[in-house]
Amino acid sequence: MLFVTVGSQKFPFDRLIKKVDQMLREGLIQEEVFMQTGTSGYVPACPHQAFCEGARFEELLEACGILITHGGAGTMVDAAKRGKKTVAVPRLARYGEHVDNHQLELTERLHKMNLVYACPDVEDLPEALRAVRDQSLARFPSNTEAFIQALDEDIRSF
Repeated sequence: MLFVTVGSQKFPFDRLIKKVDQMLREGLIQEEVFMQTGTSGYVPACPHQAFCEGARFEELLEACGILITHGGAGTMVDAAKRGKKTVAVPRLARYGEHVDNHQLELTERLHKMNLVYACPDVEDLPEALRAVRDQSLARFPSNTEAFIQALDEDIRSF
């Protein structure tokens, strides 16, 4: 299953929803798709919901084989911690999708860390989806696990 989420911003992200819907119509996406559409005005043909409660969101994220997401830090890091193949399409200020371009900067940084596949131009989404299917992404290192490991090493050194 492919899960698409645009987050909970007050700004719509119709560009992403429309592009995924177009890819479905053109047969470029074959698997089942569920979209969390937020405040977007565009209504996709596939199963969708404006906002998902926490448990439902967790269920969808856990079940998906590939995540297509906006460039929100929380969603991208959560997906990377779970080892999810993730395509990140940042919201851009020039389209009124956010107040600035911090999502562009963040997705590019996480792309360089091999945690997500950044897709700054929604028109490149078909290629990004093909690429992420064949790519092995890194897992986000948990601070808790790193702390426990460091503590364990300190204790063993006595």
